[in-house]
Order: sequence, then structure tokens, then C-alpha cells
Amino acid sequence: MSRKLMVGAVPVGGGAPIAIQSMTTTVTADTESTVRQIFRLAEAGCAIVRVSVRDEADARAISALKEKTPLPIVADIHFSAR
Repeated sequence: MSRKLMVGAVPVGGGAPIAIQSMTTTVTADTESTVRQIFRLAEAGCAIVRVSVRDEADARAISALKEKTPLPIVADIHFSAR
């Protein structure tokens, strides 16, 4: 059996129920569009959301997204994240 870990308040592994996750299709730095999409995903039953981080503007947007959305956010980093 795997070890349970927490993604925000969502347990993953270790016998926890399967958590539905999805990924946004918006530009992450466009926080208004991204927040709207995250709320739609939450309404559809999503428990964890992934966002693409292509540049530093996207990386800076993560903190604003965390404050405005109900789901834990996982960043898919697609650039050198010094």
C-alpha cells in the first residue's frame, strides 16, 4: 500500500478515496479567467487543480489564485524555476 500524503486538505494515496483532478486550459497569469475555470471545475466535482506555469508571470499568479479559489493548486512548471 502507498503512503498517504495531503494535497492541501485532500488526502492522496494510502487507501484514501480517489481524488478527481483536472488541469486548467487558461493562461495562468490571467487570474480572472483561471479563477472562473477553477470554480467550474470545483462545481463539477474536481478536488485538485493543476495549472501550467510557463513563465515568471504565471509563477507570480499562483499566490493570487490560492487566495481566491477553493481547491488546492499544483503547478506544472514548464520553465527554469531558479
